[in-house]
Amino acid sequence: MYTIDFDKPVHVYFMGIGGISMSGLASILIERKFKVSGSDSKKSAMTENLENQGVTILYGQKAENIEKMQPIDVVVYTAAVHPDNPEFVAAKNAGIPMLTRAELLGQIMKQYGLPIAISGTHGKTTTTSMLSKILLEADTDPTLSIGGVFKDIGGNIRVGKSEYFVTEACEYTNSFLSFFPKISVISNIDADHLDFFKDLDDIRHSFRKFAELLPADGSLIINGDIDNLSYITDGLKCSIITYGSTSDCDFYPTDITYDDHGNPAFKAHLKDGSVLDIKLAVPGIHNVYNALAAIAVSTILDIDKEHVVTALSLFGGTSRRFEYKGEIHGVTIIDDYAHHPTEIKATLTAAQNYPHGKIWCVFQPHTYTRTKALMNEFAEALSLADHVILADIYAARETDNLGISSRTLRDKIIELGHECNYFPTYENFAEIEKFLLQNCTKGDLLITMGAGDVVKIGNELLGL
Repeated sequence: MYTIDFDKPVHVYFMGIGGISMSGLASILIERKFKVSGSDSKKSAMTENLENQGVTILYGQKAENIEKMQPIDVVVYTAAVHPDNPEFVAAKNAGIPMLTRAELLGQIMKQYGLPIAISGTHGKTTTTSMLSKILLEADTDPTLSIGGVFKDIGGNIRVGKSEYFVTEACEYTNSFLSFFPKISVISNIDADHLDFFKDLDDIRHSFRKFAELLPADGSLIINGDIDNLSYITDGLKCSIITYGSTSDCDFYPTDITYDDHGNPAFKAHLKDGSVLDIKLAVPGIHNVYNALAAIAVSTILDIDKEHVVTALSLFGGTSRRFEYKGEIHGVTIIDDYAHHPTEIKATLTAAQNYPHGKIWCVFQPHTYTRTKALMNEFAEALSLADHVILADIYAARETDNLGISSRTLRDKIIELGHECNYFPTYENFAEIEKFLLQNCTKGDLLITMGAGDVVKIGNELLGL
């Protein structure tokens, strides 16, 4: 594998530079005086930001792009770039060294004294952002790489000058096995990304390998409620710290209450026996556990507890995580990234504690493999809403529909005795928007949900 000498900046070309992680890594290299260029399928806020930093970006991934940008010292590509991609083929044929996004991120981590990796099937972005908020409140000047837009830093990346480096660690395609963490978090392990993993056991095996990356003087913070926890933790050479729902864990909550917007307050019991009174500004029981993970990391870093309490009370969430978008005709519109049944259940449960008449959920399934593999679980989770509206499946990287559609999911929800409407959205979301305007009433809560472009519905209704 090609190894970058960070003391000798070179020309790095990013295939898919507009991705939220890729654009962040590009910004880190720019800060270190590397020459950065790249390509993407279309313009976006991310690409425009990079262009404003002097990056040359070519739109449309074509073989001639590689020749046009020569000399290139190394190419970085994402999991979405396949071996038959014209740029990929051209770079291979030209003999240019190539790194995956994860391999580059791993090499960047080695440049910091305290690299921290936040993993788990769900909650990575929120937990990473909570910890980032704490580190910023404590004035530690961290470098941050977040999988969503964090308003405190005006984006998804912050380049600091201290030894702290915080990043999300995604299990998809085993990318997190290219990392070099000193502290790792595993928030949960669930069946997902079944277009890559064989089954849940295969996923658990990857998380075990991820845990094994930690050195003897490293620390694993792990959710103690994970089934068969010992499979992940037995025999590890690092220290192990648990957090979870009961006092069997090193960190656990008691006295959980909710305010009028579903935001929890609780007593956080720490491993040293101390107790912190925590008040969150984000809703849902799942955020209690995200906060506990961030608190556990903070104790390892010896962050002053006052900074921890203050930061968590001020943390207002990240983009597309139960994000308040606005109000129209008395209907409150929330947008959420949930695209897995566990996440949907967490979001709709949180919504029960939020002011509402009826809860409307407009869900856009993400990928055919996930939808087919978890069809029953999706139907059950979505049934927590009073009214469910389905858009077409967002295919993302997939081309095979596996013989299913959102109509299949609609039928499954109706079988459970629950109302559900499906609107084909081949061109746009106009029919869904029209239906919502005709049927939502003052006081209702409308949640647009999914990892695709379903956010456009709320934005269109609000004129954003």
